[in-house]
Amino acid sequence: MAGGPSTPELAVAVSEAGGLGFLAAGYRTAKALGDEIDAVRATTSAPFGVNLFVPGQPARNLEAVRAYVAALGPGAGEPRYDDDGWEAKLAVLREARVPVASFTSGCPPAEVLGRLRAGGTEVWVTVTSVAEARLARDAGADVLVAQGVEAGGHRASFRDGPEASDLGVLALLRLLAASDVSLPVVATGGIADRPGVAAALAGGALAVQAGTAFLLAPEAGTHPAHRAALGGDRSTGLTRAFTGRLARGIVNRFMFDHPDAPVAYPELHYATAPLRAAARERGDADAFNLWAGQAHALAVERPAAETVRALAPG
Repeated sequence: MAGGPSTPELAVAVSEAGGLGFLAAGYRTAKALGDEIDAVRATTSAPFGVNLFVPGQPARNLEAVRAYVAALGPGAGEPRYDDDGWEAKLAVLREARVPVASFTSGCPPAEVLGRLRAGGTEVWVTVTSVAEARLARDAGADVLVAQGVEAGGHRASFRDGPEASDLGVLALLRLLAASDVSLPVVATGGIADRPGVAAALAGGALAVQAGTAFLLAPEAGTHPAHRAALGGDRSTGLTRAFTGRLARGIVNRFMFDHPDAPVAYPELHYATAPLRAAARERGDADAFNLWAGQAHALAVERPAAETVRALAPG
């Protein structure tokens, strides 16, 4: 949901309807994140969460990165590494004492989770395998978010490479249930209607997390060209073409044109950012990322509160 669809209005609408709305901290400055937290709190007293990307290591395959950027042609940006304001955003979360902080693409050290918990924040860690779940448990996570390969957007795997898990959400839920990890589990990935919610709950989840199901809500900041691609029968695929990290989106020309992107996040994110911004400006859905889960055809254009009620178990 980072990079556009996530808005305070969407988080508020979900929380007010009885769900747990989230703000996406990715690609926001620490100040902007603080402002959005303030905006949510000014509108609702309901609990909400904030999701952060856990920074990885700088790319080592610099020759492959340079070759890929050169192949992008004119208009590409300069590849570079940064940690997306990690420490500054953690400071915002500690100061704001948000009800829930969730983490994606890795597990923060126990000291980081401990400081948040000491301030009254519940910490969730997104996992894609039992091995990752054990690491999250040992670091002090309160809740696991079990992400199946069906999910839209970036894969949450702690290590982004050939060894990353490709488990579907139901298989992951059952493996976690049979493991020695006894934390509450929230299921996510390809869940966009009430039967999908029921299946996840039957599989062992305490709750479900939906993303793509809310992309057509009027409260979401989804780009019009992205909206037009959702809810239809276009297939999705996994790609590194846009950011250098494996992610699922609706298949388009950019993905076909750049099938061999190296593992290099966030370096390639910055390299393709100007190209994607220009494509959004001209409404060219074939040239920017259309993140969506495998079940995006189930997304319905309606207020977020109605989607919460449509997903809730009857």
